[in-house]
Amino acid sequence: MAAGKTTRSRKRLTCSLALVGAWAVGFAGLAPSAAAADMRAEQWYLDAMHVEDIWKKSTGKGIKVAVIDSGVNASTSALKGQVLAGLDATKTDGKTDDISGHGTTMAELIAGTGRGGSVQGLAPGAKIIPFRTNIAGSKKFAKNRWAVEDAIRAAADSDAKIINMSFAYPSKTQRLAEAVKYAHAKGKLLFAGVGNNGADDNVRQFPAAFPEVVGVAATTSEGVVADFSQHGAYVDIAAPGKDIPGWCDAKFTDYCVGQYGTSHATAIASASAALIWSAHPDWTANQVLRVMFESAGKGEDWKGKVSSHAGHGVVRPNAHLTRGLGKPGDPGVSPLAGENTAAADGGSSASPAASASPGTSAPGSSQSPQDAPAPGSTVAGSSENAAKADDGMPLGLVLGGAAAVVVVAGGAFVLARRRRTP
Repeated sequence: MAAGKTTRSRKRLTCSLALVGAWAVGFAGLAPSAAAADMRAEQWYLDAMHVEDIWKKSTGKGIKVAVIDSGVNASTSALKGQVLAGLDATKTDGKTDDISGHGTTMAELIAGTGRGGSVQGLAPGAKIIPFRTNIAGSKKFAKNRWAVEDAIRAAADSDAKIINMSFAYPSKTQRLAEAVKYAHAKGKLLFAGVGNNGADDNVRQFPAAFPEVVGVAATTSEGVVADFSQHGAYVDIAAPGKDIPGWCDAKFTDYCVGQYGTSHATAIASASAALIWSAHPDWTANQVLRVMFESAGKGEDWKGKVSSHAGHGVVRPNAHLTRGLGKPGDPGVSPLAGENTAAADGGSSASPAASASPGTSAPGSSQSPQDAPAPGSTVAGSSENAAKADDGMPLGLVLGGAAAVVVVAGGAFVLARRRRTP
């Protein structure tokens, strides 16, 4: 893991920089603590996205985002008044308090108010519904091995339109696949990180690799897809995911700067969706996602194709909200695979055709995702070549005015309609 050397204290230094979990998309690259007053200055991507222009059009108001994670601390300065009643899927104590600090960081990146110098969310008008699971791998919260699957189903039955899953596992279960299908059939828009082992084994990760889930890659402030960000046909879109501030641990005493991971990119992608959906409340998940794909920053050679590193490009809500880029298209057709999605309006209560009964093991698997080993994350300097922008400028992908370049290496493109099968 990488960590910076400079330290900015609040009143005292308390961040020990110890990792609090072993999930695949978690707190990679923790750096020393920083004063809360510094947080907005550390969020480089907000200026790159021109958030002040975005917020004149939409703040995410009226949109609820389910955060399936380690829980959420609703009492932080950034989240007071932003968190609704949720579910303890671990079945431990009925609370949704944060086990590790990870879930709270994701919630703040989505809907934080920035109050008192805390983290400012990209969609501060949105609300968070926490679904606590044991992605941190704590023995105390391991009572329900199907916590993630149960959380996805509960989120599907909730008022949330967007489901944020800032975690990844190298294995899948039938029960997890069915939970994802159930949420998709209920009209939810699901985002998950593609994993942080792009510079190592680059093993395909779930739930991002499921056809119903939007797989999110991570980019740097220099505009390249980060080396740690995994790549493959299951990458659908990219978002800022390096040098992002967040809570150091579950003590919630200090923020850490320099965090990285597709976890953070996933939260920012979910917030981007909330901004667009808030501006068009009558749209379906398919229409919101199609506009995200069509308005994403991409190279001039990308028409009809997607990159195995950055998918359809870098999230760029400003391009749609202020310039009208992207068309919603057919409300019942998913842009992920082009399939006809009968329940895409979110009005269906239909269950998957073959739903596993509670307490049963998935066929062909003896592990739930919570039990699956999570590979470590690695970071290295990016050495890939950048693509030209669609306007011919050498700095390529545009977040909303500021240039950002994404990787387009040889063989990095796949046909847009070619979708992975898990």
